[in-house]
Amino acid sequence: MNNKESKEMGFLDHLEELRWRLIKSLAAILVGAIITFVFIDYIIEILILPTKKLESQFDLQVLKVQGMFILKWGLAFVGGTILAIPVLTHQIWKFVVPGLHKKERVYLFPLIIFTFLAFLCGVIFAYYVIIPFSLKFFSAMGYSDVANNISINYYFSFITWLMIGAGIIFELPVLSYILSSIGILSPSFLRHYRRHSLVIIMVTAALITPPDPISLILMTIPLVILYEISIGISVLAYKKNKNDD
Repeated sequence: MNNKESKEMGFLDHLEELRWRLIKSLAAILVGAIITFVFIDYIIEILILPTKKLESQFDLQVLKVQGMFILKWGLAFVGGTILAIPVLTHQIWKFVVPGLHKKERVYLFPLIIFTFLAFLCGVIFAYYVIIPFSLKFFSAMGYSDVANNISINYYFSFITWLMIGAGIIFELPVLSYILSSIGILSPSFLRHYRRHSLVIIMVTAALITPPDPISLILMTIPLVILYEISIGISVLAYKKNKNDD
């Protein structure tokens, strides 16, 4: 009976720790959102900048009374989440690390930092490469008698998903390391299915970019590079597991 109560208390303590980790994570997002909101006009100006470099006229409009209010706070929480990634990853690390071996703890924290940097690289790549070519392609599909008056909410939804999608795709090396560390992936597996992965990469690039060959190539090239990097990272993880054994 005492053992049962002890196990139950241990489980409840674990849930209590998880609850506080979640509260701290949400608080970090809220603080990040408030900080982002302070600079929201400057951020909006930066995100609108790609439309000003287009040859054709591209006018953004607010179509709802509460449109800008929703837009600003939506961007604030997206920015707050991005700013809170170091805190979020730290909370995950603090929650997981007690259950890991000492050798595994050494590799986990740098992995989380690399996850954050990889996501930022994807966002930057989307802003400077994917979004300009996407806007150029879609604006060129216009008609002379029809003005390009676009809802600003739809515009920000479009570019936000492109940046988030690119950020997630740039996590491919991180995913490779994790799956290789737990034995699901191996370097030989990734090398063997390199040709198959190329088809998947092209399909993925076609889904997140406009249907034109230039944008497809621009997205395919970094994905292929990321795949090759993933193979190298898988080799390192595979060797580390062998040495630990």
